[in-house]
Amino acid sequence: MKTMNRRSAIALGVTAAAVTPLFTLAASAKTKEYGPTEGKEIAPGVRLVEVGTGNADIPAYKSISIVDIVFQPGAVVPETVMDNDMVCTIAAGEFTIKKADKEFKLKEGDMYTCAKGKTDAATNTSAVVGIHRIAILIPAGA
Repeated sequence: MKTMNRRSAIALGVTAAAVTPLFTLAASAKTKEYGPTEGKEIAPGVRLVEVGTGNADIPAYKSISIVDIVFQPGAVVPETVMDNDMVCTIAAGEFTIKKADKEFKLKEGDMYTCAKGKTDAATNTSAVVGIHRIAILIPAGA
């Protein structure tokens, strides 16, 4: 094993200090566990929980609404037309997503997008409660 000189030790310490806040932020972004009656039921075994809303600095959008869609194992949201553009993150579980022209599988940490006017269906294919964290982009002028 090589010995560590003072310069290397300082560089390692500075790097560790810079990275620590990033891990703290990542941990705070985790979704919470929801009770069986939290939010609004949108399909059998599927509930929508509002997380928050904020202003958008993107010129085409006035605000962004964050919601968690909580799926019981095996639960399905049938094909639905999207009212807004969205960015979706799988926060827990594994899903099969079906769009008009393709079908794909996603696991925790994966992301995908939905476009206004397009269709999307989702099935929780895991044995755990699955969560989609969705950023709904609210258009300017709406």
